[in-house]
Amino acid sequence: MDIQAWTYIFVTFSFIIYIAVAIWSRASSTNEFYVAGQGVSPLANGMATAADWMSAASFLSMAGLISFMGRDGSIYLMGWTGGYVLLALLLAPYLRKFGKYTVPDFIGERYYSQFARMVAICCAIFVSFTYIAGQMRGVGIVFSRFLEVNIGTGVVIGIGIVFFYAVLGGMKGITYTQVAQYCVLIFAFLVPAIFISIMMTNNFIPQLGFGSKLAGGEGVYLLDKLDSLNQELGFAAYTSGVKSKLDVFCFTAVLMVGTAGLPHVIIRFFTVRKVRDARLSAGWALVFIAILYTTAPAIAAFARTNLIKTINNKEYVDVPSWFKNWEKTGLIAWADKNGDGIIQYRYGTAFKGKPKFESGPGPHGQRLITNDLTDSDNELFVDCDIMVLANPEIARLPNWVVGLVAAGGLAAALSTAAGLLLVISTSVSHDLMKKIFIPTITEKQELLFARIAAGVAVVLAGFFGVYPPGFVAQVVAFAFGLAASSFFPAIFLGIFYKRMNKEGAISGMLAGITFTASYIIYFKFINPAANVPEKWLFGISPEGIGTLGMVINFVIALFVSSFTAPPPERVQALVEEIRIPKGANMAHEISA
Repeated sequence: MDIQAWTYIFVTFSFIIYIAVAIWSRASSTNEFYVAGQGVSPLANGMATAADWMSAASFLSMAGLISFMGRDGSIYLMGWTGGYVLLALLLAPYLRKFGKYTVPDFIGERYYSQFARMVAICCAIFVSFTYIAGQMRGVGIVFSRFLEVNIGTGVVIGIGIVFFYAVLGGMKGITYTQVAQYCVLIFAFLVPAIFISIMMTNNFIPQLGFGSKLAGGEGVYLLDKLDSLNQELGFAAYTSGVKSKLDVFCFTAVLMVGTAGLPHVIIRFFTVRKVRDARLSAGWALVFIAILYTTAPAIAAFARTNLIKTINNKEYVDVPSWFKNWEKTGLIAWADKNGDGIIQYRYGTAFKGKPKFESGPGPHGQRLITNDLTDSDNELFVDCDIMVLANPEIARLPNWVVGLVAAGGLAAALSTAAGLLLVISTSVSHDLMKKIFIPTITEKQELLFARIAAGVAVVLAGFFGVYPPGFVAQVVAFAFGLAASSFFPAIFLGIFYKRMNKEGAISGMLAGITFTASYIIYFKFINPAANVPEKWLFGISPEGIGTLGMVINFVIALFVSSFTAPPPERVQALVEEIRIPKGANMAHEISA
């Protein structure tokens, strides 16, 4: 069977499983809709948390980023996994003991302020919409390439699936669906990695193959070969780093504290029975995430090596079919600058702006038709997002493996989209409607508002997936910076510093958000020409500036709180109850 047939089989089968699980685990109360009735086991919750976190960015983009950034790409591995260590040690157990439904709920209750709750609601919704729009776009791209439907149609299909099991099942349905999605995505990620590792290094463990010698009698280590290939083409050595140490530190820190402050990750720890289970859930999540994250560098190196050896200095008429198939998506493009019909991949930008296509081929068959070329010798544009999806085709693996990878990419995108959707839903129904506008709302009405909010949110997310604003890909760093500079300090100080009051928390959040947003907006949107290391503050990139925003948040919050009235006695007693493990496993533990 061809790739399309296998993709239909795997995608259809996985979608049937997701829908069946959603029907079986549908929510019948607000407690089940918001926190799955707090009856999820640590193992299942760890697996669901891993699926919730490993979005299309982790599955599709991370290995692609590493393949082009080399050693500098390790910041994603360290930052995103390190965030779960912070969660396990500093946040998850205490937030579970607090026993509320959402992060804005914690902020509002801990800082005894509706305004603080509103700030948290706005942050949660903004961060969640940023992510969910990207997930929907990822769904559309997978459908576009492998099922040969347009991106808009693919997004609509994704909307329908997410809408069904998220609106019907709430957190309960999402949790058990994410368990199934984790199984699909990790299997889809590992199978091609194992096959390619065996083919290239004779080692069936990709993590070991990453540091092994190449097969075929070359007697050269994979990374040495990749260093040599990169340098021959004018790139920096694959194992060298070009970013400054300070920027690497700040970027990694942003990813860590941003991860620990993301609302769709934090709410997962409200779904277990007791505090100990929250800590165990974080540990299991780290294990399940590490399986994929330790494999990603190997996939990145395999894909980069095969891409260069397969495409560079090859005549276009002789390139494999996968190259021409991906050309149709606009995610890989060739501009024949010297007119010799040979693809030259070099350091530098192939052309300015996005690829422009027309219906017919160019003089030598290339699909890229543009007059806006650059002076560099590079003729090839490769979007890093294709590296994982195209990797099995580049390595000439069986068609069923390609179809499996497509199903895994969809599982990763849909699992995260569902978690983000719930954050938006609960922020509107529980934090906004019940806690602020209509305190007398009944449980049935609250559940109705939650489902309506989820429905509206998924339609809006789908719209931005079909018609993405130009900045969707850029604001991923904005989302992490926002979470790092707003939620994390407020939650951390709310747990570990009894003297922290509402004035300090609100001032810190507003200062952190304002600084971080202003810096990123200026360099990303207002004056992108100035987005160079020489003009950054202390040499810190917009992607890493959230670390400085977090420091500003901490400083302002502590300063303001020291000159204003302490929080009420009941709040200080609540903080003591959260922090001290006394009675953590007893029946009188604080419940939702």
